[in-house]
Amino acid sequence: MNSFWRGKKVFLTGHTGFKGSWLSLWLNSLGAKVTGYALKPPTRPSLFELCGLRRDMASITADIRDAKRLEKAVRDARPEIIIHMAAQAILRESYHTPRETYETNVMGSLNLFEAARKCPKVRVIVNVTTDKCYENVERLRGYREGEPLGGYDPYSSSKACSELLTAAYRRSFFNPGNCISSTHPTVHASVFLASARAGNVIGGGDWAADRLIPDIIRAALKGEKVGIRNPKAIRPWQHVLEPLSGYLLLAEKLYRGGSRYARAWNFGPDAGDAKDVEWIVRRMFAAWPEAPGYELDKGRHPHEAHYLKLDSSRARKELGWRPRWHIGRTIDKIVEWTRAYADGQNMREISLRQIGEYNTAIGRKP
Repeated sequence: MNSFWRGKKVFLTGHTGFKGSWLSLWLNSLGAKVTGYALKPPTRPSLFELCGLRRDMASITADIRDAKRLEKAVRDARPEIIIHMAAQAILRESYHTPRETYETNVMGSLNLFEAARKCPKVRVIVNVTTDKCYENVERLRGYREGEPLGGYDPYSSSKACSELLTAAYRRSFFNPGNCISSTHPTVHASVFLASARAGNVIGGGDWAADRLIPDIIRAALKGEKVGIRNPKAIRPWQHVLEPLSGYLLLAEKLYRGGSRYARAWNFGPDAGDAKDVEWIVRRMFAAWPEAPGYELDKGRHPHEAHYLKLDSSRARKELGWRPRWHIGRTIDKIVEWTRAYADGQNMREISLRQIGEYNTAIGRKP
């Protein structure tokens, strides 16, 4: 992975967010030339600022819904690889801002695909969506990539729409089979487009609202008990570096292998890492015994799925990807990161050290 990314021009949307910041740091450590396009960091504190990422990359502060600004940014960056992570990513927020959620998650993706069509240097696009894009019928078996898309809430539905949009553009515009000639007016046949669906991504440096781990951390740092809702809801928890490693591997496979990898991919944890909310909370406080603990929030809350699980056998078999940090180690790494933050340590160094440890786990030098 390291030698492949050295010198590659990468356009990364959503680079100021939690996942985007971790990916920016990782790509920079691999020697990629990264241009980021996103709104200002969505939280204070933010991993983007704590790691000083602005000095490592071209960072463009703009809205993915601004089609003209986005087109110019892509044209100027001349990327070989685009990783699309910009999104309204909070499920509960989508109940309050449904229009913004759809505009960002659907039209934002369309704007990016249109910009890529006009940029001849682009070879690979990875559109990051979510495990919640599936029509969830609360079953025990994990969802596979070919199963029906859906979404109860605006966030989940918008990501299912983004998946449908991705499939339509892959067939209509990024499809070598449709390219009658090199001057075909609508087809950019050299681009290979895939989507990536991950589970409940957790890790150090996440300060988002209405997310379990950030809620625990904020309360614990204040010396308060955290209120938890839906204690028996089961989710496919995974450290942020797990799906990011999948996105990097998928982009490399697309670049080298082309259309055979241009499809949807799940990047979820092992079956044993699908735990209920209360298990996660208890495990967090076992690793952080001085924290005050938790209590049940008995208020009324919008609908959230009770059970959700991914089947990642395609990525294991065809990409050679598999999770490396299981749930216990994941939680230990979050607590380690948070303790370092509370102690005023250099969070860039801490984050790079965790990336290096993960690289070692997948058998590559940091």
